Amino acid sequence: MSQRRRRSLAFLTSGVLALPLLAGCGAGDEEGGPVAAGQDIAMTSRDRVADGGVVRWAVDTLPDTLNTFQADADATTARIAGAVLPQLFVMDAKGQPVANPDYLEKAEIVAREPKQVVLYKLNQQAVWSDGREIGAADFVAQWRALNGKDSAYWTARNAGYERIEKIERGKTDLEVKVTFAKPYTDWRSLFTPLYPKQVTGTPDAFNEGARGALKVTAGAFNLGAVDKKTATVALTRNARWWGRPAKLDTLVLTAVPRAERPAALAAGKLDMAEIDRTGADRIALAHRDAKAAKGAEGAGGAPAHGPGASVTAAQATMSWAIAYGADESKAKEEQASRAANAEAAKKYAEEQNALRTFAVRKSLEPAYTQLAMNGASGPLADERVRRAVARALDRKALAEIVLKPLGLPAKPVGSHLALAGQPAYADNSDALGGQDTQAAQALLADAGWRRGGKITEPAGAKAGPEASSEDDGKTPAGPGTGNDGLYVVGQDDERNGDERGGDERAGDEQGGAGNPQDARPAAAGPGLSPALTVTPLAAQQQASLLAQADVARAAAGPDAARDTATTDTDTDAKGAPVREGDGAGQGKASAAPAPAKQARTSGSMLAKDGKALSLRFVLPSGPGSESLRAVGERIAQMLQKVGIQAELKKVADESFFKDHIASGQYDLALYSWPATAYPATDARPIFAKPEPAADGSLLVEQNYTRVGTDHIDQLFDQALGELDEGASRDLIRKADARIWAAAGSIPLYQRPELVAVKPSLVNAGAFGLGAPRFQDIGWKKSPAATEKNAKEKK
Repeated sequence: MSQRRRRSLAFLTSGVLALPLLAGCGAGDEEGGPVAAGQDIAMTSRDRVADGGVVRWAVDTLPDTLNTFQADADATTARIAGAVLPQLFVMDAKGQPVANPDYLEKAEIVAREPKQVVLYKLNQQAVWSDGREIGAADFVAQWRALNGKDSAYWTARNAGYERIEKIERGKTDLEVKVTFAKPYTDWRSLFTPLYPKQVTGTPDAFNEGARGALKVTAGAFNLGAVDKKTATVALTRNARWWGRPAKLDTLVLTAVPRAERPAALAAGKLDMAEIDRTGADRIALAHRDAKAAKGAEGAGGAPAHGPGASVTAAQATMSWAIAYGADESKAKEEQASRAANAEAAKKYAEEQNALRTFAVRKSLEPAYTQLAMNGASGPLADERVRRAVARALDRKALAEIVLKPLGLPAKPVGSHLALAGQPAYADNSDALGGQDTQAAQALLADAGWRRGGKITEPAGAKAGPEASSEDDGKTPAGPGTGNDGLYVVGQDDERNGDERGGDERAGDEQGGAGNPQDARPAAAGPGLSPALTVTPLAAQQQASLLAQADVARAAAGPDAARDTATTDTDTDAKGAPVREGDGAGQGKASAAPAPAKQARTSGSMLAKDGKALSLRFVLPSGPGSESLRAVGERIAQMLQKVGIQAELKKVADESFFKDHIASGQYDLALYSWPATAYPATDARPIFAKPEPAADGSLLVEQNYTRVGTDHIDQLFDQALGELDEGASRDLIRKADARIWAAAGSIPLYQRPELVAVKPSLVNAGAFGLGAPRFQDIGWKKSPAATEKNAKEKK
């Protein structure tokens, strides 16, 4: 079974300025329709961008490796690679791969029979930073490192590379001819990024040589200092760059946790940062207050928000009385508390004043949030029940909870395999059907579930779920803690930073992926975020998430495991997440005698064979997960209308994936998947039919719903080998329709992207479906400078 690569959200949450589409190198623009939300990057022509300057751009963490093909590569790894290494194909604003003219004059299929042959014609000016021309030797070395034949290479993927038969020089040194043993529709996904042969030529160089440094690069920027003390990576303008030179002198990637970004922006430590809903609200409030102050002379008084804003007059009076009362001990404590509160309010006011200088640019990320249904066992093993759950949902209402308060389009996602604007996109939700209460009830009745049925339970059991609203996660919660508890598989917990709650909150970030093996470096770095373009996406995502969960658990202390309480004793199994049936119950004490049972009726809820139709709905309990819980609670209300009891179970963030999603200890869950420009390659392991292993366990790859069919697998296989792009996309759409019909997961909404920037920073911000064009990012010229340049041209 081949390993598959993760594609990092560094480009997933990034975008690209329009690049020329070379003949034969890109997909058509007509298919897929318009994007749901365009880029918001203050696109500006280069002649209006100043030369020089520094931009400080927030990242989640410093990278553990600079090799994007290793299991512990993260979003920062991908962002660095995008700036300093060849990207043969990049994503345009619609999430379509287009040839990058900085490296390619042309790339096309020149033969289909008897075998597929792709000819790359390289830009004759393209050279590595050591002066050597980029050429066939670099392609060969990367192919041999990633094709899976040499286990000495610590790779996180071989998807596509294992289908190559040979690589050879063309008629000139600028031509590279790649012959495939098996046809491969996603050939554009290969060799992006392209590493120099010095990195990929030997296992030692591949495994260790590129973890902390890249001695040879070939991008608009060079890799400068990686400073762990200041948590920064400096990218400097490449003097050997043959393309349009980078506008900036230096691009400084600065690691700042999401909860701390508003303060870092206010302190002048950052110029651009992806933020959560709370950060965006603070900037909006800062602008509102500034506007109000201009229109109201002499306005002042207590702040309407921030520390102390919720203190009532009675509470303030009581505090004053205690602080200056007769009890000296209490007075001293109260005075200290008042002083601390006053200092916090002062600091908050200063930050708000500074945040007025920032703008928030908004779009939608190339990732969607879904309702996952575990079809391995229980009521959801019946396709009719899964379909009934889906037909009970008003997906538009759920999307509006998250996106409407942000002013973003709240149209539900219609595909598992692409997003609106991408060529493979088509709304196939009709294969399952829309919200229809009567249809849902009919499906449940057909499956044998009846209202008012008899329920047999142990004596003394409560009539309803005992802990349906209990928050059994012990992770600290509340605004400013930087964790919104929503997971994109392949992106790490450090991205969780959305702190607003209720129906007005929308940020939902996610958890990371990878698979270290044997003595390979552990995938402990946070910030992973699966991508739409050129870095690994689906390479053993599950094992990396497990490794990161272990790191989170270790950071939480020795009591973290005990803190992850559950309401069902069967949710404590700690078996390997990609295998089922590994004896999770071994080592437990002998079961106590079964208690006496008593009978009752299910009332307005459904029952069958003495059991109520109750589903475990697992949600992270971490800080910032309020909007996720709001969506979960609304789903529970929708299900209740058709007689299904959704038992909300809130679990600690570090156990959400490892102990519940990956191990199959859930019925319903909310998490997100990234979109991809190469669904035939990247999406197959997510929807592949689970297969039994030799030891009797179940191999699920990344299909955590455990729902799949042979037909879906066949459609993916056919699409992967179909070289007619239109026919391949038709097969992908057919696969998506079958995935909808199987009802293992229900796409809900595309995730919001919020980026705080200095208004004068241009060609940067919320990149949507595209990838950034790093050399065009810069500071807008002043009107006087622009006018002067115009006169000089005349």
